[in-house]
Parts: sequence; C-alpha cells; structure tokens
Amino acid sequence: MMSTTKKNNSTFFADVYEVVKLIPKGRVTSYGAIAKYLGTAKSSRMVGYAMNAVHLLHDVPAHRVVNRNGLLTGKHHFATPTLMQELLEKEGIKIKEDQIINFEKCFWNPMEELTL
Repeated sequence: MMSTTKKNNSTFFADVYEVVKLIPKGRVTSYGAIAKYLGTAKSSRMVGYAMNAVHLLHDVPAHRVVNRNGLLTGKHHFATPTLMQELLEKEGIKIKEDQIINFEKCFWNPMEELTL
C-alpha cells in the first residue's frame, strides 16, 4: 500500500496512473477505489483530476475509471463524448444511458485484486 503522507500532485498522479494501468480489459474501477488503495480515501476528486490530465499519456486506460455508481462521468474529457463508451464496449462492457450494466460484475477493486 502507498504511504498516507501528503504527496505532491505529480507523484500522486503517477501513482494513480500505475494503478489504472493494472485494471484488466473488460473491468472498471472507481475514483474512490483507487484513492482508497493509495491510502488517501478522501481524495477521489484528486483521482478524477489525474484522469482529466491523463490525455497526454496514451498508455493509461482512463476509460476504465468511472464513478462509484458506474456512471461514465469522465466521458467529456475524451476526444469525443462517445469515445469512453465505445472503448468500454469494445472490451465487452455493456452500457445504457452512460451507466454500466452489471457494474458489480465488472468492478475491479484494487484493494482486493492487488496484493499489498
């Protein structure tokens, strides 16, 4: 588990990206789950900021990070408003009205999936 000490944004963002790179194809996680894994449970908004800034890095599958209810809240930060959904659907995730269907089944929890 990552340290709970205060980190500067670039280090925190880098930590977020390392977790996001581990999300398997066909699975999604939430901003809050990443924050909790990093030992900063109340910083889900900062995880969102990291995802907003990720467009410069092409090896981070930002489309796999959604809100805690499975909503595609970050879709407006992609090249087109439908790209996030298109990328998820290519991986077999079903979406209706910006909501992941069977979210619990697709959910990837880094606290459970990654060894600490």
